[in-house]
Amino acid sequence: MSKSIMIMGCTSDAGKSFVVSVLCRIFANLGQRVVPFKAQNMSNNAAVTREGGEMGRAQYLQAIAARVEPHTDFNPILLKPQANVLSQVVVNGQVDHHLNAMEWHARKERLWPEVLACLDRLQTQYPLILIEGAGSPAEVNLKKSDIVNFAVATHADADVFLVADIDRGGAYAHLLGTFMCLTEAERLRVKGFVLNKFRGDESLLSEANDWLYQQTGVPIVAVLPYTRHRLPEEDAFFHRSKAARGAVNIGLVMYPYASNLDEFDPLAYHDDVQLTVVRHVADLKNLDALILPGAKHVAAAMQYLREENLDVEIRQFADQGKPVLGICGGLQLLGRGVTDELLVEGGSFSGLDILPLQTRFQKPKTTVRRTINWQANELAVYEIHQGESEALEDSLEAFIETGTGFRKGNVYASYLHGLFENACFCEWFLKPLGVQFSQQTNWYDFLDTELDRLASQLQPRLEQIIEYGRSV
Repeated sequence: MSKSIMIMGCTSDAGKSFVVSVLCRIFANLGQRVVPFKAQNMSNNAAVTREGGEMGRAQYLQAIAARVEPHTDFNPILLKPQANVLSQVVVNGQVDHHLNAMEWHARKERLWPEVLACLDRLQTQYPLILIEGAGSPAEVNLKKSDIVNFAVATHADADVFLVADIDRGGAYAHLLGTFMCLTEAERLRVKGFVLNKFRGDESLLSEANDWLYQQTGVPIVAVLPYTRHRLPEEDAFFHRSKAARGAVNIGLVMYPYASNLDEFDPLAYHDDVQLTVVRHVADLKNLDALILPGAKHVAAAMQYLREENLDVEIRQFADQGKPVLGICGGLQLLGRGVTDELLVEGGSFSGLDILPLQTRFQKPKTTVRRTINWQANELAVYEIHQGESEALEDSLEAFIETGTGFRKGNVYASYLHGLFENACFCEWFLKPLGVQFSQQTNWYDFLDTELDRLASQLQPRLEQIIEYGRSV
């Protein structure tokens, strides 16, 4: 029989993804065959499987933590926001255009069977499944359309552990309030509470822990210290450094619906680099290089650049001879424009016109994982993009490879994601800016070591949850 343990949170960003990632590596290190599962994720940080399917970056990382090949069964539904009330719906790794326009509550009839099929397959293949919830199970307005929290827990017969972020304050109210919003059957599944991101004297929690147990009959089973780590964020970008003297300052343009921002973590965590978020013209001061990341909605990104007068300033930045790099949507923005006859993003629009490129949006979407030979090295990269681009002038050189990358002087553009996760590319980009390199490690090798470090550090704290999986 397959065993399921489910980690839910009182709020978004309570630490669900982090806890599941660490538990995946702990169980893998204990010799258990374990896989992650999250029925539905909302994030523009996506990964590509070996088969070419899209899945949430968090579940991709959790698969790596579990030492299994990432698969879309681990995250059957991915919602990629591209407007305030609109998300692209990815089902089993592929975009479902019909669902994109469907009303939220009406989607359950179509999506729930897909969730069950993936979960049932995993239960026949793996003895232990670590399931992550989404948002909070106390969102009673979403209860009737639930396909990710207690609906999954009930089908999987999972033991549930509820996580609260104590660093924000109000953790006991969050735990009690969430518990009180559950049905009686749901409460019986909750085996323990987890306090995450705790700083201070743990003995000061004793009375509050007793009080919460008296109210709910559920114990605090783990108190996790505030733990600094370098694992990718699920759907946000928390790096907030500013340009500083003595450092190499690289700007990352943060337009609406910027995507796959985790691929720049190797820069954000580099000791000699300050990765600075650029939202306004003033943020461009004192930068040595500029990066335009992917964008889930390129037209909206271009509109934002015009509204903030960043379009003019980025052109002037490029004219100074400083490196400018566009990745995927950033590549499309650097060109002369986008032809959108299929109304993928509402119609054709002009770009920054820094590179003589023209992009045409088309279907189907390109999603592929690749290995490329470049400068006597292998680059592990992936593509996720809607559209193809072509050079309009012979002066435009190929960058990395013909067809997916372009270069003109100090301006570079590529459809390849994950470039900085390769140590050789990181060195190629940073060395001319003055960064000194010794022996370098590819980012995923570093993440593997980081997962082991976190597993070793937190295993004693998570022992009561681990016991629920040892019985498999």
